[in-house]
Amino acid sequence: MGEALQLISSPWGWVLYFVCALLIGMSKTGIQNIGTLAVPLFAFLFGAKYSTGIVLILLCIADLVAVIYYRKEFLWKEVKILLPAALFGLVVGLLLGNYINDKLFKLLIGACIIVGVGIMIWLEKTSQQRQDRLTKNRWYSPIFGFILGFSTMIGNAAGPALSVYMLSKRLSKISFAATSAWFIMLLNFTKIPLQAFVWHNLTWSGIYLNLFAIPFILLGGFIGIKIIKILPEKKFRMLIITLVVISAILLIVL
Repeated sequence: MGEALQLISSPWGWVLYFVCALLIGMSKTGIQNIGTLAVPLFAFLFGAKYSTGIVLILLCIADLVAVIYYRKEFLWKEVKILLPAALFGLVVGLLLGNYINDKLFKLLIGACIIVGVGIMIWLEKTSQQRQDRLTKNRWYSPIFGFILGFSTMIGNAAGPALSVYMLSKRLSKISFAATSAWFIMLLNFTKIPLQAFVWHNLTWSGIYLNLFAIPFILLGGFIGIKIIKILPEKKFRMLIITLVVISAILLIVL
């Protein structure tokens, strides 16, 4: 437990850590991508690659909260179509991560987020007919699946690309949140043995540290549920896009 407390060296570091836990809780139950704001902040606190192990357990805890709440709302067909390519992308990210340093790791996380931002902006500006033609193409879902698997392995940064995919499918805000939560949960729990035994960045000290964050994850989950119930669909879409852009900027600046 003493080693866990030493992972964060300042009072402001603890404040930042608990705020990130709150954001992750909110993102899993309502405001998808607000948790992406925590990605660059965690990289700033712990280093880009090591932070992925610490964040992973937080994400798994938040995933469980979300899927218990949304157990009847998710769309299995959307999860099923993404999953095979996502698992392949996850393996590619795992292998690549063994050969890059922390600086390049951070740049890859940023690239994953920026690509998601670019596609999202393009989708918002293009016509509905072109969107439908694109989303019904047989390679559309597998390509996104690969990007999602790769980006979640490299830096728990699948949020932007996943939001692009779910928004392009025109899901309601509840189905959006529920389906995203179930899909990401499957990937995150798959990553636990990979990060522990291949990257060796999943440590007991990091797990003990995460125990302190559980109340903030639960509080964030409660806040997210309340917000999504009152937020109109159009404002929900705009909020998602705005949060993705902010997270990409933060990662570049930090």
